Amino acid sequence: MGSAIFYPALPEMTREFGVSPTIVNLSIALYMLAMSIFPLWWSSFSETLGRRNIYIVSFFLNVVFCLLSGLSVNIAMLIVFRVLSGGASASVQAVGAGTVADVWEPQERGRAMGIFYIGPLMGPMIGPVVGGVLAQYYGWRSTAWFLACYGAIIFIVTLFALPETLPRKKPTVPASQPGPGVDGMPSLSRASSTARSVQTHTRKAAAALKRFFVDPLEIVAYLRFPPILCTVYYSATTFGSLYVLNIAVQAAFSQPPYGFSSDVLGLLYLPCSVGYFVTSVLGGRWIDRIMIRAAERAGRYDAEGRLVYLPEDRMGANAWIAASLYPASLVWFGWTAQRGVHWAVPSAANFVFGLGSMLVFGAVTTMLTEFMPRRSSSGVALNNFVRNILSCTGGIVGQPLIDAMGVGWLMTALGLVCWLSGNLVIWLLRRNSQKWRAQMDEALKNGT
Repeated sequence: MGSAIFYPALPEMTREFGVSPTIVNLSIALYMLAMSIFPLWWSSFSETLGRRNIYIVSFFLNVVFCLLSGLSVNIAMLIVFRVLSGGASASVQAVGAGTVADVWEPQERGRAMGIFYIGPLMGPMIGPVVGGVLAQYYGWRSTAWFLACYGAIIFIVTLFALPETLPRKKPTVPASQPGPGVDGMPSLSRASSTARSVQTHTRKAAAALKRFFVDPLEIVAYLRFPPILCTVYYSATTFGSLYVLNIAVQAAFSQPPYGFSSDVLGLLYLPCSVGYFVTSVLGGRWIDRIMIRAAERAGRYDAEGRLVYLPEDRMGANAWIAASLYPASLVWFGWTAQRGVHWAVPSAANFVFGLGSMLVFGAVTTMLTEFMPRRSSSGVALNNFVRNILSCTGGIVGQPLIDAMGVGWLMTALGLVCWLSGNLVIWLLRRNSQKWRAQMDEALKNGT
């Protein structure tokens, strides 16, 4: 919701701050960039500090930064606090998927992940509607106040109602300490004891700094493994196209021949979000059934007669359909919007985009938690890192490309890239995934 609620208010912000639409779009684009980077740290911290603690800290910070966004006196101040609020709110994307992986078994995880994604996708559904009404009657700043109030409610609910889900690690037995020397006297002199104490504390401080600031960046190294790279790339291209589409909706429907006001403009984001919702409810179960049937056909059973599931089993008919469905909807939207066809026709294309793209998001997120079962939050954080970088790029270049190419040709080019990318990734994963995954598991086991 943090990004979507601002779309209908962009024209008003452009007028108030006296800057170009491209500059105002940075308040959304850089928000998404922050949401790509900060989960690397949130997910890493959650694996040691617990999921609940991360939620509490990040939601509190989000409330503070949303309040400050609403107090912005210039575009620079707005962008800075939007970046900080995006980084704070980003925790739930990675840590939330980790929570799902903590609680649900693999054969039910697709449905659970679909239900989980209803939350993030309800934001794009209701955000533009709420933002349009607020911007139309109370000004764009009211959207920031709304986000602050909403974040405060979530913070309170989390504080008092959410339990910890991260499994506790078995405590390690501490190494024995040097015993007393002869006649009960210390075996080391006071000077040597002090030196050893300083060395110990220095090592602990260095290890803590490395764990908090350097180790989270090691997540990016997982991209060297082809299963992770292909899966993340597929998700990223889909997500990047979503944000170009969002810019195109605002650009097309706010100009003649449509010329809709902010409140009506917000409603025109609903069809895409309804498509997300439908697939979130129904698509997760379908993906689970596809995975179960794939395991049954392969005859994979463990010693106790239970089916053995592989992440790539989720790439079945659902993936092939999605790889063509949402790129086709981009072309559909682009040309009907450019030619001024009745608003219902491009809106129907957006509904189809929501159906197809959510099939991608649901399958990819679940697969990443299964490719990296011991670091499920980290896998999703890596996915968010790459895909939000592309969404940031889409938010920045979307308007200039629309001005240069027109909505029709831009969406045609984007649809072609997405169609080629999606089909290539699916083919590679289905052909090589087992070999690649075995190599990845061996490399991780050996620490290389």
